[in-house]
Amino acid sequence: MKKIIAIIIFSFPALVKAQNYNVTLIPDSLLQNAEAVLRFEESKILIHSPKSATYKHKYAITILKESGDEYTRYINHYDKFDKLTDVVARLYDATGKLIKTVKKREMDDIAYEDRITLFRDARVKKYQFYNKSYPFTVEFEEENDLDGLFQLPVWNPVESENFSVQQSNFFVEAPIGYKIHYKLLNATSQPKIAESGNTTFYQWEVKNIKAIEEEPLMDDFNDHIPGVYITPSNFEIGGYKGNMDSWNDLGKFIVELNKGKDVLPDNIKQEVHQLTDSLSSVDEKIRVLYNYMQQNTHYILITLGMGGWQPFDASYVAQNKYGDCKALSNYMVSLLKEAKINAKYVLVTAGAGKRGLWPDFPAPYFNHAIMCVPNGKDTTWLECTSQTESAGFMGTFTCDRDVLLIDEDGGHVVHTPIYSAKNNLESRKVNAIIDENGNLVAEVFTKHSGTQQELQHSLIYDANNEQREKYLNSVISLPTYKVESSDYKEMKGKIPVVDEYLKITSPNYASVSGKRLFIQPNLFNRVSKLTPDAERQFDIKIQYSYLDIDSINIKIPADYKVESMPKDQSIKNEFGEYKISYQFDGSSIHLVRLHEVNANSFPAREFSTLVSFRNAMYKADWAKIVFVKKAE
Repeated sequence: MKKIIAIIIFSFPALVKAQNYNVTLIPDSLLQNAEAVLRFEESKILIHSPKSATYKHKYAITILKESGDEYTRYINHYDKFDKLTDVVARLYDATGKLIKTVKKREMDDIAYEDRITLFRDARVKKYQFYNKSYPFTVEFEEENDLDGLFQLPVWNPVESENFSVQQSNFFVEAPIGYKIHYKLLNATSQPKIAESGNTTFYQWEVKNIKAIEEEPLMDDFNDHIPGVYITPSNFEIGGYKGNMDSWNDLGKFIVELNKGKDVLPDNIKQEVHQLTDSLSSVDEKIRVLYNYMQQNTHYILITLGMGGWQPFDASYVAQNKYGDCKALSNYMVSLLKEAKINAKYVLVTAGAGKRGLWPDFPAPYFNHAIMCVPNGKDTTWLECTSQTESAGFMGTFTCDRDVLLIDEDGGHVVHTPIYSAKNNLESRKVNAIIDENGNLVAEVFTKHSGTQQELQHSLIYDANNEQREKYLNSVISLPTYKVESSDYKEMKGKIPVVDEYLKITSPNYASVSGKRLFIQPNLFNRVSKLTPDAERQFDIKIQYSYLDIDSINIKIPADYKVESMPKDQSIKNEFGEYKISYQFDGSSIHLVRLHEVNANSFPAREFSTLVSFRNAMYKADWAKIVFVKKAE
């Protein structure tokens, strides 16, 4: 794989010098594939003590075209632990001439609001420049006072794809003897370190990073960009003290935050025993109490003070019947403990395709809480914010990543479930009829399991009839069709299953031309083509394993015989397995298709092999059978 090269040069400027933002000073190499260029950036974290720091950040971005307009927006979320003390925005034309300055008081300042937040003490400062005379440059300068060092700002100079960097600097200043930890990403060098007076100085700098162009099936973008994550050793926030020298130490801090939060009201304790005392199986007790929690609570976000990290009491959740991910996970742990089941609170970086924590770098970069009942390979994992999810199923939001399990003795790195291709099954059986005019009527019976049932689960619980009908009539790859009826049946479990029934009509699906009838027998499950790329730069990432099996029977009009039929195909390589076979018994087409893929990473040089594999599948998936009328 080609590496992204960053030139590392160190200096310790005392003051930020005035910058010249004339676009002619941008090297040609930084314009290639770029919609915006970071002209200049200086980020500074000034640590005063374990509970106090200042963050100063100044940066300028040249917008080259309309697709880069997102970088004209300034958004800063702040709260009692992260106070925005000042911000200034400036607009420059292509020559670098200042044409507008906007100060803090002129920017919008609104309460943080969304549909799932009940209380939040955060506010949002925001502003956007509207300018269509490309290219132009926007500059933002901000300063924040941090009350507590628990989560420090991150240095990621490369914002996204199609974004190049001319120069970016990152500084950290800390009292001599105060220990910090840092994680260096990709092309980032070790810092230049110096001491002066009572202060230790750290500096990183990158220059001339070319824009990355997104590639199909590329691995995580963040695996290719420079960056630095900073964490303190000893810290204090909200009156709580902690240490981040190890994951175990960070877990001890979470133990302190959660201490005493697991006390249930007496009436809830009684209900727990009424529900579980007669049950002999631990799995059954977990399922019953999880169902009880789902029926009696709902998710809502509350972040006041330490509420971003500290759960509300179990008694609060029991009384009010709501909570955020932390509160609901803590509540579920409390219910299970009352039933004498050893349950654990877990912190996770959630999101489809997200990586987990770094085992070698203790850091509080979590965005979600779940819980589990440890039992080796049979550990039961519970997503407590869902009122509909199956007990024991994680799904793409939290599966297959390292997470932090909180035990009495501190934190422990563990891994969430990995679902195999056979777990993630989509098994479809189709019975269809094509009439003399080429019109198709099909009954489709599909069994979706594991991660492949998440969409259907959402159609059952998150969509009304109108939304479901609109979606179903837009997603299927038939030229013209209508879903006449649909039905769903869910079977809950650690590997949940949704049975889906669809009745579909598609006018003129088959082409009738004189004596010939042209039919594409693979009705629904077809892959798309991949374009060859001789300059492929990034590794290939297959994120999830899955297995698709399609069995299709199509009855055709009488008095036709096969004129030409595609050959059966069978391909197996490092990217998976694909089989497709065709038969005609005189009245009906019988097609069987299998496609199995296992999650994996592959070097960029293997892309041509993948292209050949996918394009062979594409040809077979879209192949037609030609029939001709029998002679009378």
